[in-house]
Amino acid sequence: MPYDFTSKIAVITGGSRGIGLAVAMQLSSYGARVCINYNSSKERAEKAVEEIIQAGGDAIAVQADVSDPEQAKRLIKQAEDELGPVDFLVNNAGVFDVAAHDAFGEQMWHHMMKINVDGVFYCTWAVKDGMVARKYGRIVNIASIAGLEAKPYAIAYATSKAAVVGFTRSLGQALAAENVRVNAVAPGLIDTEILEGFDPTQKQHLIEITPSKRIGQAEEVAHMVSFLLSDESDFTVGQTMVLSGGRVNLP
Repeated sequence: MPYDFTSKIAVITGGSRGIGLAVAMQLSSYGARVCINYNSSKERAEKAVEEIIQAGGDAIAVQADVSDPEQAKRLIKQAEDELGPVDFLVNNAGVFDVAAHDAFGEQMWHHMMKINVDGVFYCTWAVKDGMVARKYGRIVNIASIAGLEAKPYAIAYATSKAAVVGFTRSLGQALAAENVRVNAVAPGLIDTEILEGFDPTQKQHLIEITPSKRIGQAEEVAHMVSFLLSDESDFTVGQTMVLSGGRVNLP
């Protein structure tokens, strides 16, 4: 195993599918006891838990809408009651939508911010005090390259992910002295269910403008998350790691 997460407790929001599921399965394979959060995908979450247990791991599934502060607190409390104090938090839950400036309004804006930004804040605030008290914690936020470049047809989404990057940078510095590390991952085009909403021509165009000439895999994002949770990245604080096959490069 690249990493030994034995005895570590991990909460993965939106962990029943896509990147979140890949992260949950990988952390479990490294020995972590995982809490897979879901909002509506109960069957998928329970199937993932079953697979982890059959493989010799330990996992639970907890329903919670992380955009609701009370439900976010309940999620963390249940994870701690059933598994133990949370060592790792992966804020993965999010929504994606595209719309031109004249095709969306307050409803889409607030929906995007509520889940993609408020959800990250609520879950983080539910765990950070315990991490600070124990002088140990690792938080990884899933952002997007959309938060690092102009996206005229995804204004609300891009803004929400830029907020996650800013939150990560500032909170990372605020908690570093407490041995609580906060970092982010900004994926590009990844082979998840989101791609089902892209037409073939659009998908091919995105592949063509990607220097690596391919779509990324959820497991590749999980590898970066695992690295940021591990002691191997102990001097990495408040950073956003880009996984885009070369489409976006930070200066």
